[in-house]
Amino acid sequence: MKVLVYSAKDFEIDNIKKVNGNKHKITFVPDKLDSNTAVMAAGYEAISIFSNDDASLVVLEILKDLGVKYITLRATGYNNVSIKSAKRIGLRVAYAPEYSPHAIAEHTIALLLALNRKLIQAHEQVHQYNFLLDNLVGFDLNGKTVGVFGTGRIGSIVVRILHAFGCKVLANDVQKNQYLENHYGLEYVTLEELCKRSDIVSINAPLTYDTHHIFRASLFKLMKKDAILINTARGAIVKTKDVINALKKGNLAGYATDVYEAEEGIFFKDNSRTGIKDEQLLELLSLPNVLLTPHQAFATNEALDRIAETTIYNIDCWQEGRGCKNELGYETFVS
Repeated sequence: MKVLVYSAKDFEIDNIKKVNGNKHKITFVPDKLDSNTAVMAAGYEAISIFSNDDASLVVLEILKDLGVKYITLRATGYNNVSIKSAKRIGLRVAYAPEYSPHAIAEHTIALLLALNRKLIQAHEQVHQYNFLLDNLVGFDLNGKTVGVFGTGRIGSIVVRILHAFGCKVLANDVQKNQYLENHYGLEYVTLEELCKRSDIVSINAPLTYDTHHIFRASLFKLMKKDAILINTARGAIVKTKDVINALKKGNLAGYATDVYEAEEGIFFKDNSRTGIKDEQLLELLSLPNVLLTPHQAFATNEALDRIAETTIYNIDCWQEGRGCKNELGYETFVS
């Protein structure tokens, strides 16, 4: 099958080539999929896209007209794809679930520890030969109350790690995990109560219509003034303007995030020469109690291997005419 891989990153190309062998004719382009670059898919049966590619209805219709039949995502989240539209016009879409729950959960804890123990400041300080500790005081995680918003694949691992630190863990999710309740003392509460009681809040839920900007001013006002917010899910779950205001007013002690709601066109690029014009992001980066990483939580060797394997598996299934377990709405196509 001829496959065009959009948004191809240098660090992932070799993995995909290795897993593919000589089975499929794959072309890699660094270009992001959008209404302008969709024409590049002419002559290809399948395309592979990443989390920041645009697979909205207009783009999907262009792809369909060009003869594209299949779309495989190299990501777990698929909020950038209009799934209902794809099914309606006959495009089949698969994703890459469970490729890096441990990687993302571990990055969540890394962000928490780095922000709390002020590791970035300490690193910069000692390189200036300043070994004072005055501005480097953090707090013990042991005994703290942590709220986890979303206890799916990633959130459940976060719960187990936090339990090992000796934390009391609260959670909020539409579906409760009874195993976590029974074995890790997890307590499910409303989101409002979670925010009121927690010293740390970790966001590990998918971006949906219901979770878009769910963390906004009204919730920040409920949180403890010395609380820390961690986000390794999707940027738009947090209303950036409101979190900036909460940080500046002292209603929130810190924000560590691997994502940003307007990261499209900025993340996954080297902007060091051109700079960035996003005033909101510039303000966020200027705050001393903010730690931002460039959507790297998924980027481990193990996760990249699994992404490559899942991507080729999805394509193999379509090529061979068999059911694909990762197909979104696959029950329609699996006999």
